[in-house]
Amino acid sequence: MFSLLFALAAAIAPTPPMGWNSWDSYGTTVTEAEVKANADFMAAKMKSHGWEYIVVDIQWSDPQAKAHGYRANAELTMDDQGRLTPAVNRFQSAAGGKGFGPLAAYIHSKGLKFGIHIMRGVPRRAAVAAEIGDPNSICRWNSDMYGVDMEKPGGQAYYDSIVKLYAGWGVDYIKADDMAQPLHAPEIVALHKAIVESGRSIVLSLSPGPADLTKADFYAANANLWRVSGDLWDRWQDIRKTFPLMEKWSKYSKPGGWPDADMLPLGHIGIRAERGIDRMSLLTHDEQQTLMTLWCISRSPLMVGGDLPTSDNLTVSLLTNDEVLAVNQHATNSRQVSATGDQIVWEADGPDGQKYVALFNTAETPQSVQISRTGTVAQDLWSHHQVAVPTDGRFMVPPHGARLLAFPAAR
Repeated sequence: MFSLLFALAAAIAPTPPMGWNSWDSYGTTVTEAEVKANADFMAAKMKSHGWEYIVVDIQWSDPQAKAHGYRANAELTMDDQGRLTPAVNRFQSAAGGKGFGPLAAYIHSKGLKFGIHIMRGVPRRAAVAAEIGDPNSICRWNSDMYGVDMEKPGGQAYYDSIVKLYAGWGVDYIKADDMAQPLHAPEIVALHKAIVESGRSIVLSLSPGPADLTKADFYAANANLWRVSGDLWDRWQDIRKTFPLMEKWSKYSKPGGWPDADMLPLGHIGIRAERGIDRMSLLTHDEQQTLMTLWCISRSPLMVGGDLPTSDNLTVSLLTNDEVLAVNQHATNSRQVSATGDQIVWEADGPDGQKYVALFNTAETPQSVQISRTGTVAQDLWSHHQVAVPTDGRFMVPPHGARLLAFPAAR
């Protein structure tokens, strides 16, 4: 049974998913027009580079969603079975009980896939909450839902019902929040079971982090992605904290199951987001390149948070570098090989015998980072140029910077 489930997971997410999520730009307030604009941009500029998911994040059922925060115990729109539905003043095509069906169809027409965020449990304002809800099980930072008491009759049926609804809309990706930390194992199992039995290929992503390393096998058996970090924003300290997390988790990456280092806060973010003000990412160019390098060589999912149509050319160039993205999508055996002070080196194997090497400098000054790999030339994947390998194996790396090299297969 478990081997079958792992095979199904591998078929659904054979490589780390790549997409856009509305959270870093719009928080709880994204509209249908804004989702479509990002889908249009992805289809025109990024789809050919492997990007495919468009994900609507939290509180899409709140007609009065609050910019730069949450509304406590919000009056969410729902059907007579207690299943949340899109707020029609924000998602006009949902009128008449159509839900996200028309928006999903639009995104599918672009050759992309559609995803939504959900909170664990049942809406506390729903009538069914009195039957299956646990009023003592409420998310620490969002009060919309009661956890489902899976010991009560109807608990599994509720999860089956919401997934059936989402599958009918054409949902391809579910980001399930308040699930992974603290761990709510019975509801994760119930949601996973509902997805498997829905008959639709739906990626399941668990949040928030940090995930419990001792539960790695459980996450892999019941989800395709799971967050290994807390919320990550455009701050260097957030990126720096990710290095030891991915060093511990990278060995668990495999087709169908991907430790998730969180979203990419790149480009135009904070427009109406929960954190900060309207801004371009505060990360420097070198820090952004470090972020992409670490996420790619450690094979984290890539979910960009910046509003795509209004992001700068630098952001787009970072997200459409095919040589770098190929490391994320096709490398194997990704691992940290050394960490000496502010100098960190990762390696991974390429599909045709190549060897990928990432050099990181987390210091405030330039550093000469040494690698052990031999050879005369390597391909610099960020510049697309061949570089000579110094005899001492040392490469200069800027402060908070990274280099990503590919060495040809040995002959």
